Amino acid sequence: MSDPGSEVDTAAVNSLRSGVMRLSRRLKHQRVDESLSPTEMSVLGTLAGCGSATPGELARKEHVQPPSMTRIVALLEAKGLVRLEPHPEDRRQKVVTQTERAEAMLEESRRKRNVWLTELVGQLDEDDWATLRAAAPVLEKLAHL
Repeated sequence: MSDPGSEVDTAAVNSLRSGVMRLSRRLKHQRVDESLSPTEMSVLGTLAGCGSATPGELARKEHVQPPSMTRIVALLEAKGLVRLEPHPEDRRQKVVTQTERAEAMLEESRRKRNVWLTELVGQLDEDDWATLRAAAPVLEKLAHL
């Protein structure tokens, strides 16, 4: 890998950051349920990806403080999107599980965002689209580092 501190790479990193942030903001506006915050949607997405988890595990995955996650989980529970169940090994803890309603809402949200993004990438020429398809796994890897 070339030196990330070089002038050329600094410009590339700046362009990548800017592009990812702008695209992310635009994607966030393609939500199905406007009553949920982006953080609440993110927690539901995390549950969809990792399955049931304790609030502490969710806080670590979402990079928030445990008291914040406790409030988020309570809001999601009040909206019928998650349920709290006793932890199978530690009765002092609870396990957060998404409901079928949350699964359906996430699926519809993904569908809506995919339709929007498909329309957007349809405006690219074939070379740009091929480059973006090749970069997608790298962006996914970067998102999870």
